[in-house]
Amino acid sequence: MAMLERSGTTGHRPKSIVRSIACGEITVTRTYSDRFDLEVAPVIPCADAFSVIVQLRAFDAHRLWRSGKLVYDGGHAKASLAITDLRDRWQCHHLSPFDNVRFHIPFSRMRAFADEVGRSDYRALACVQGRIDPVMHGLAQALLPSLDDPEHANPLFLEQINLAVLAHLSQTYGGLHFPAEKKGTLAPWQQRLATEFLAAHFNKPLSIGELASLCELSRSYFNKAFKESFGRTPSRWLTEYRVSRVKELLLGNLPIAEIAISCGFVDQSHMTRVFTGLTGETPARFRRRHRPGIAPLDQLGA
Repeated sequence: MAMLERSGTTGHRPKSIVRSIACGEITVTRTYSDRFDLEVAPVIPCADAFSVIVQLRAFDAHRLWRSGKLVYDGGHAKASLAITDLRDRWQCHHLSPFDNVRFHIPFSRMRAFADEVGRSDYRALACVQGRIDPVMHGLAQALLPSLDDPEHANPLFLEQINLAVLAHLSQTYGGLHFPAEKKGTLAPWQQRLATEFLAAHFNKPLSIGELASLCELSRSYFNKAFKESFGRTPSRWLTEYRVSRVKELLLGNLPIAEIAISCGFVDQSHMTRVFTGLTGETPARFRRRHRPGIAPLDQLGA
């Protein structure tokens, strides 16, 4: 557990104050300033992580660039949240006073959390800007005493807050489904077994009979229990998982036709129909939007 505090100065007035505390792989930082004349911040270093920012007060104006392109110009309300994928290059210009808490969460920690709770279907968080989130606002406020006095922060308390953050983010923005305890759902060991099997065989034809047999259930009961447990059918779960794997591969240079086959689709056209149906954009457009510097090795249309 560690703390860092920095103050940029102009004369005797602080430009901004930064306080950080780390618990495991997650770093929590509070940044605040009362200035209207801050310079453009440096480009945030790329990382295999998410940044989740919660506004503690109304933030009237700022500009945000992704990979050199202006993607947001405006403000965020109090208790609003922004999620950014740090694999992109981000840069911000604060144009008004602000006070926020940001969570730096590695992909590896999100994936480990999903595995721990038997939800290996998790792949990524949706990137949002300015969405009001009272839960994250409350969790950020709960951390303020620890950020003010990190030497006396309770490690167990920090760990519990971080688990609450991971659970909320993965369910609200990552598509994970945590059902209430009730009859008709899969037992925890069955949930883990089913998702691990699907993830390990995601590029092969789905066999409901084999899955049901592994879980020691009839085919019909397994289908119903799976949907109660995950909020979707096994087929839908597998389709969404495949699309999430496609998104990851599109960030690289592999031709789209090869991605389609490697992710279990019949061909490129099949993958494009499914991908577009779920995301609202073609794989090629997704690739251009997230990796504009990559020259595609294929000629798929928009």
